[in-house]
Amino acid sequence: MSKARLQSATFAGSADDTEAAFYDAMQHADVDAMMACWADEDEIVCVHPDGPRLVGAAAIRASYEALFAAGPVRVLPRRTRKIETLASAVHSVAERIEMLTDSGLRSAEVVATNVYLKTAQGWRLVAHHASADRLGGGEDHEAARGPQTLH
Repeated sequence: MSKARLQSATFAGSADDTEAAFYDAMQHADVDAMMACWADEDEIVCVHPDGPRLVGAAAIRASYEALFAAGPVRVLPRRTRKIETLASAVHSVAERIEMLTDSGLRSAEVVATNVYLKTAQGWRLVAHHASADRLGGGEDHEAARGPQTLH
């Protein structure tokens, strides 16, 4: 993604635009474009599937540098559920991830939660948490309808 397109998506667009820039950076193994999607905050958080919680830009950047060392990661967002307000957005995304490894093409079904805040610089990612979709297929699995109280 060109720097101009990334800046317009990140600075003047919507949370959807920032999310598109995030996935585009994955497809192109572009660490700088990836980090431009993140907020400039000390407490930003990233959890890769089966990975530890990474806090802060330096830890997150290092994780993407290591990931991209093997090349681009093809992420195919299948379905997104969104909750959006004037200043924040939470996207739950069913993803299919494909990447080339020494053993050949590997793929996985993943569910990710991306949290965006509207900052002075525009919509920025503050949390990305991805985990393996153990039920498979990226299908939505809802509990039987009953009382909606969580606790």
